[in-house]
Amino acid sequence: MKIEQLGTKKTDKNDAELLAYYASKEMLPEVRIKDDAYVEIESLTNTRNKLVELRSSLKNKIHNLLLSQGILTKKEQFSSDKSLEKVLEYEELSETVRFELKIIVNQILSLNESIKEIDKKLEELGKSLSGFTNITSIKGIGTKTGITLLAVIGNINDFENEKKLFSYFGLVPTIHHSNNKKINGHITKRGSKLGRKVLIQSTLIAIKYSPYLRDFYTRLRMKKGNGKAIIATSRKLLKIIYLTLKYNLVFEDFSNFVIKAA
Repeated sequence: MKIEQLGTKKTDKNDAELLAYYASKEMLPEVRIKDDAYVEIESLTNTRNKLVELRSSLKNKIHNLLLSQGILTKKEQFSSDKSLEKVLEYEELSETVRFELKIIVNQILSLNESIKEIDKKLEELGKSLSGFTNITSIKGIGTKTGITLLAVIGNINDFENEKKLFSYFGLVPTIHHSNNKKINGHITKRGSKLGRKVLIQSTLIAIKYSPYLRDFYTRLRMKKGNGKAIIATSRKLLKIIYLTLKYNLVFEDFSNFVIKAA
């Protein structure tokens, strides 16, 4: 296994030391085989994410094309099919730009339909996953995000403790050597990029509903800044997810952090 080392010469000795350190902290990710249902749903969520990213890129292109014609717009304007179709009604457009916009608009409309189809299929498949009721009882985690997180996690019993889950999501720090000292760096960002992205998005929403998470985030933000505070709070939420799935719990009152057996 390759361990990222910042500012350290790569040697077998250093690799062995880092491996031993990660193992002592129970932070080494494990290779495991997921059930087919989780694998297939995770693949579908990744496809959805790629389509969403492509749609966002095309919307940015529309914004830039209109700007080149002296038309100032906001990217939020292109959220509905009707607003997209109105793009072609601007009289200031040159013939070539209008042609290009027509192609882009048609592509986005097609992507919208494909994403809706995937959402419908994900909801149909995802509700059958073990832990769906548990994870979606947490405010900040909706149907799509809950299904994505469940697909990424797979069988929660594959993880001996929450630290193993943190590592799987790439939310543990890198380690590098300096003057014979081990120093924590940025998070490894190994594991599922989409899972990490969805978890952070869920954290930003959960902070609004949970005084427990909001207070934790606020204290850390004052000491370490927004970025580190969000990552630490995401780990806190992931621990909640771990416990919720591991012990079959649901949230009765998220504001007061009351949970009970499902």
